[in-house]
Formats: sequence, structure tokens, C-alpha cells
Amino acid sequence: MSTARMNRRSVISEAVAPWSDIAQLLRGGEAGTLIPVIIPRNRRRLWWMLPLWLGLFALLTGVMLSLRGADSDGAADLAYGALAGLAYATGGLLLIIGALWWWRSSIVEIEQGTNGVLTRYGAVTRTLDAGRHYLWHPWSRVDFVVDTATEIPYSAPVMACPTQENVPLRSIEFFLKFRITDAVRFVRTIGAGNFDLVLSSAVQDAIRQRARQMRTERAYDLRGSDVADMQELLNRQLERYGVRITGSNIPDVQLPTQYQQHLATRERVAKERTAYEQEWGLTRKRRIDSLGMDIERAKKVRDARIVEVKAALNNAREQVAQLLEEQETNAQRVRFEIETRGRSGLISAENEARAQRALAKAYRDNRAVLQYELARRRLEVGAELASKAPQPVVVRTDGGSGDTSALSTLLAAQLLPRMTALPAAPTRHFKDGQPDGDDNA
Repeated sequence: MSTARMNRRSVISEAVAPWSDIAQLLRGGEAGTLIPVIIPRNRRRLWWMLPLWLGLFALLTGVMLSLRGADSDGAADLAYGALAGLAYATGGLLLIIGALWWWRSSIVEIEQGTNGVLTRYGAVTRTLDAGRHYLWHPWSRVDFVVDTATEIPYSAPVMACPTQENVPLRSIEFFLKFRITDAVRFVRTIGAGNFDLVLSSAVQDAIRQRARQMRTERAYDLRGSDVADMQELLNRQLERYGVRITGSNIPDVQLPTQYQQHLATRERVAKERTAYEQEWGLTRKRRIDSLGMDIERAKKVRDARIVEVKAALNNAREQVAQLLEEQETNAQRVRFEIETRGRSGLISAENEARAQRALAKAYRDNRAVLQYELARRRLEVGAELASKAPQPVVVRTDGGSGDTSALSTLLAAQLLPRMTALPAAPTRHFKDGQPDGDDNA
């Protein structure tokens, strides 16, 4: 879009035109001007009352002439009668002409899609829909014809609009469509010329607020962005004027020249980066494919090795099973040998124990015999010793005579040891209960 077109702003105004030009002005405007309101040139004049008054005057003249002719006779009566007939004919003709003129001037045709604002004595009475209407009241007229069906396009470029970084954008074009919903409120509250100023100011304020929220590098994001919030804001502002915004968008944004060069450089760098990323993507894809093929080959080699390892593992398991069987056989044989040897040792031990028990029993029997023999020998020695023991000498001191003297007692005491002194009895030594064969005196 060229700069001239960007700088061109829509202009809303009203025009005064005859009824025949209303349709053309409402649909096409003139010289790029939007004309939603037409002030029709009033064709209703009071000239139609002139033939009516003249007709009435002619009729009254005819009546007066008839009355005058009734008072006269002869030729005067004929003259007055002729003049009265002419007055009646003229009055009737003038009344017909005045009535037709009145009927024709009361016809109003409202264009399709528009509403006419009907006033009487300058006060708005009602609105007229599309079609033919008859305004019989002489002072009723259509002051405005308002387009209420067409969605009127409006373009409002905003110049030097600053962004969040306070960088002034060269221009932001804002396009909207509006429709007049209440013709009476529109023409009586603001009018077309004033509405153009109000709408332009509201649009510029909304655009500047939106631009203040954007960073400069993202200014192009305004093109085609969602402006529903701006449209709602404008509708709230314009609702009291009987106007509603039906659609809006931001078709174009122009950045400063220096910043455009900066963005062009960034775009070129971005394209180079994109190309490099694409090239790197292709290289990476080739490498990934190559690595995938290597991985597949490695998987095949791994599978083959896994098969070999499984075969070797099966062989090892078989060998281990064989070795286990052999070890188990050897263990069984060794266990049997140990059990046999143990049983043999147990039997020999039991036999030896029996022999020992028998020997012990024999020893016990021999000991009892020896003890008996020893006891018998002891008895024999005791008897032999007893036979060879010295005989005791009893010295009776308490005889029947009753006369003991100290001299006799002393002599007995000195002789008694000598008498009892005898040779010692022979002794034998025993060993383990048996005599050793040597006798000691």
C-alpha cells in the first residue's frame, strides 16, 4: 500500500441534495467522502395554496354575481349569469389544480435501507421507513434521510504512534465498518460532521493505547491481530450516538525507515539462520540415518553374539550338568564307602566293646577271686599271727587274800616286759593281690 493511500483518511459528512440524487450520494458519496445523512431540498412550498385561495375567491365572486343577477333583469341578468358561470368554472378549476398540487407535494418516497426523520414545526415526530408516504400536514417535512442499513467503511490512519520503547511508528491504518442504528439520535445528538471528528479521535486514542502495549520488534504483529477489545471500547463510546461498530481490523503497519532496515537485516539473518538450520537438519538427518544403520548392524552382530553366547551357555550348562552328575556319583560312591567304612568301624568297635566288656567282666570276676583269696590269706596270716602272738600275763592284784604289797607290784612290773619279749612274726608282701614269694622275718 502506498504512502498516499496510507495518509488518506475517510471523511464523514452530510450533504444537501434533491430527492433524485439521494440514492447516488448515499451509495457512492462524492470525492471519497462518506455521506450517511442527506438533507433533502424541501420541495414543499405553500404555492399550492394560491390556486386554492384563488379558486375560493372565484367561487365567492360567482356567488356574488349570481345574487346580483337575481336582483336585475333583462340583459344585466344574462351578463351577471354569464360572469357567475365563468367564475364558478374558474374557481372549480383552480380548486382542482390546488388539490392536485397539494396531493403531489405531499408525496415523499424514502429510499430502501434508509429512514426519514419527520419533523413538524421543527420538532421531530417520528421516523419514516422505506417506501411512499403522504404528508398531508402543510408544515410536516422530512429534514434528514439517514442510511441505517449499509455498513459504512471507515479508514483512519494514525501517524507517529509511539510503541512501548517510545519508538514512533510511521503509521498504523485502522479499518472499521459502522452502521447507524438510531437515525433520530444520530442527527439530533451529534450529526455527520461532528461524528467524523469524534470517531477519528476515538480510533486514534484506541490505536495509541494498543501500540503502547506492543514492543517495536513485534509491531508487525498488529497486522491482522484481534481487535475485539478495541471494537467493544468504541461501541461503548459511540452507543449514545446511535452508532454501532460491526467490524474492525488493522490491515497495515508502517515502521520507521531506519527500523525497517534493522528489521530487514534481522529478517536476512533469520533467513540465513533458517537456511543454516535446514542444512544442519539435513546433515543431522544423514548422520542420524548413518548412526541408525550402524546401530542396526550392531544389533545384528549383537543378536548373532547373543545366539553364540546362548549356545555356549547351553553347552556349559550341559557340561556343568554332566560334571554335577559325575560329582554326585562320586559323592554317592564316597558316601557309600564312608558308610561302609563307618559300619565296619562301628561293628569292630562294637565287637571290641563287647570284648572289653567281657574282659572287664573277667577282670571283675578275677578281682573277686583275688579279693577272696586275699581275704583268705589275710585270715590265714591273722590266724598264724594270732597263734604266734605272745600270751598275756594277768597279774591279779585283787586276790582273795586281800594283802597286796607295793613290793610285789614293783617286781611284777619289772618282770612283765621281759616275759613278753618274743621274736617278731614273719611278714609277706603282696603285689596286685598275689604274694610275691619272698618272706621277710
